[in-house]
Formats: sequence, structure tokens, C-alpha cells
Amino acid sequence: SPDSPISAAQFTMKHYADAVTISGPEMLQNSGKEQMIELIATRVEVAQARLANKIDVDLHGDGTTNGGKALVGLAAMISTSPTSGTYGGIDRGTWTFWQNGAYTGSTIVGGTVTSSNIQQAMNTVALSRVRGNDRPDLIYAGTTAYSLYLGSLQAIQRITDDKLGAAGFSAIKYYGSGGSADVVLGGGIGGNQTATRMDFINTKFVHFRPHKDRNFVAIGGDRQAVNQDAIVRLIGWSGALTCSGAQFNATLSVA
Repeated sequence: SPDSPISAAQFTMKHYADAVTISGPEMLQNSGKEQMIELIATRVEVAQARLANKIDVDLHGDGTTNGGKALVGLAAMISTSPTSGTYGGIDRGTWTFWQNGAYTGSTIVGGTVTSSNIQQAMNTVALSRVRGNDRPDLIYAGTTAYSLYLGSLQAIQRITDDKLGAAGFSAIKYYGSGGSADVVLGGGIGGNQTATRMDFINTKFVHFRPHKDRNFVAIGGDRQAVNQDAIVRLIGWSGALTCSGAQFNATLSVA
């Protein structure tokens, strides 16, 4: 029988826009020698930041918010219920190769997850996602999960440089499953990763794909309001978060 090793996951492009408005009086007040800042350029920068923050929120979701117009994010790509539902047009209940791993730390360690046993839970999850040279190379953790892992490292911390000791850890690595992975905090101010969640990601199979013609750029020209002394500029982004190997990712809940 002919071998057809390539299957196709399909992801719908999602679209975002933010409006920048400047009134006629503001343009007059901010022109010529009286100009203090490039007003509309500054507002465009703010709009781009607003847009990036909105996209960041949706990248953590499952694509169902805002009437299904939001990006299909991590909650769908690395599901806590990976044996059901459809992702990228592929039925996870039918195709086991499209199921990510989903683990509860308390089940692995037989009780409450602490800084003393979190590495045991992480080892179990990381080892379950190994196939040949493929293994998780990024661990994206919420505040609680990150804090537990950080505590497990500080207990064995050995530093010979006083300056490094005063600064603490500048970067955290996880060594296991035959390789290393960066451990990144997704919490803190403005962080949107669930506090008790720790996602093990093989970045080889995950891609953030903005459209080349709409990647935080102006949509068309400036629009003149028909009944107001003002102009409006739209800043837009279109694209998707895609995955070509869901089985190589996993999520760990530490609570």
C-alpha cells in the first residue's frame, strides 16, 4: 500500500485591529514649532502595545472567546482533556497521535506538590514526551508552578560569584529527559498563564504565524470622519498559532 506520512491540521486565521484617533484641534496644537511629540506616531505605538496585550491574552485561551474570533491558543493546543474535542480540524478522540499529555502533580507524587517533590513530577511529564531526539525544550509555568520549581533549585544553589549571588537566578533551566529546557515564567504583572499550570512544549512543532502583510501594521490609509474633525488610523494583525505535533507537548497541574 502507498505510504502517505503527511496529514494536515488546518488552522483558521484570526484578525485583530485597534483604532488610533486624532482630532483636528489636536493636530493644530501639535504642529509647527509648538510640536512637543509626534502625537499620532506615539498613539500608534500605544495601539500596537494594546493589540499585543490582547493577542497575548488570547494566546493562552482556547479560541472560543469573542464569539470564536479569538486566536486558538495554548489551552486548545495543550488541553487538559486531550482525548476529546477537535483541534486543527483533527478529532482527538479518534487519533491518539494528536493527543497531548495531561498530568496532575498530586497523582504523580502521591500527595501535595511541594518544592521538594516537584522535580519528580516534572521528570515524569518530560520523559513521557520523548521520542528519539524529540523532547520538550520549553517549560512555560504559571506563578505557583514556577515558584515551586525555583524553590527546589534554591535549596541546592551554589554560587561562587558574589555579584551573581546578590542578583539571584537570571535564567532557569530544567535538565532531564536527555536534554535541557528553558523554564519561563508566564505569571507576574500582566502574566496570563494559569498560576498552577506548567506546559512542556517542543518548540519544533509549534509556530506563531503572523500574516506577512498584516503584522502590527496600518490597515489602508488614514480615514477622515465624515461628521467630525478627526482622522482614524487602524492598526491590524492577522495570523494563527499552529502545531504540527500535539503529542510532543504536555501540561502539568501542580494543584
